[in-house]
Amino acid sequence: MGEGESPAAPRLFHRLPARLAKAFVDFIYPPVCAGCGRFAARDGALCPACWQTIRFIERPYCEVMGTPFTHDLGAGILSAEAIANPPVFDRLRAVAAHDGICQALVHRLKYNDRLDLAPLMARWMARAAGDLLGEADVIVPVPLHRIRLFTRRFNQSAELGRHLSRQSGKPFNAIDLKRIRRTAHQVGLGERAREDNVRGAFAVSDSGKMAFAGRRILLIDDVYTTGATVSAASRALRKAGASDITVLVFSMALPEPI
Repeated sequence: MGEGESPAAPRLFHRLPARLAKAFVDFIYPPVCAGCGRFAARDGALCPACWQTIRFIERPYCEVMGTPFTHDLGAGILSAEAIANPPVFDRLRAVAAHDGICQALVHRLKYNDRLDLAPLMARWMARAAGDLLGEADVIVPVPLHRIRLFTRRFNQSAELGRHLSRQSGKPFNAIDLKRIRRTAHQVGLGERAREDNVRGAFAVSDSGKMAFAGRRILLIDDVYTTGATVSAASRALRKAGASDITVLVFSMALPEPI
């Protein structure tokens, strides 16, 4: 090492080609906002204008259903829905309301093959999960039926779960919870019709019964509307012996603000 040369110098020069290459790519293809497409500070980010439109779900909220309260009613307070109709799963957490930019992000991931959005959305989901992510034993996505998976080519819930697993280091299992019955699209169906549509649609494989028994499951889906899909999946996981189920979604259908 020459006089006056710091130990960090070799590492700096080693990284220089990669940095120059990135600068060149950014010059040719500048980063754009994931929401509106305008120029952004970096890839996988939102511009300030889009960010301000998102209705993030923050505390205070129902500890079971994850729905926000307008006022802080104290620790452990449950919503009327959670008391009157306790869910099959133990709790639900979501990043934001399913409208505006968040609805657009889900749609682009799901229908426009924008797999590049999955890492950004997974990071937001990790933040929404908080300590529950660290407490989970395994991350499990809501599966697609094999025919729908073939036509769509990927499962958006699995993509979110896979990136969440990479970011957190938690085990990821996308093979042992299966959709054994092909169901109609849930969009446009009422609450009762949604429940009937997915009843008995999920099952756990024999290997999954061993993998999930006594485990704390983090069940991943893109959107929570009526809860019919994640409830049906949770029933299959309960039957397989799962001890605790947290449903984590990117967005949740909420009433429009007054």
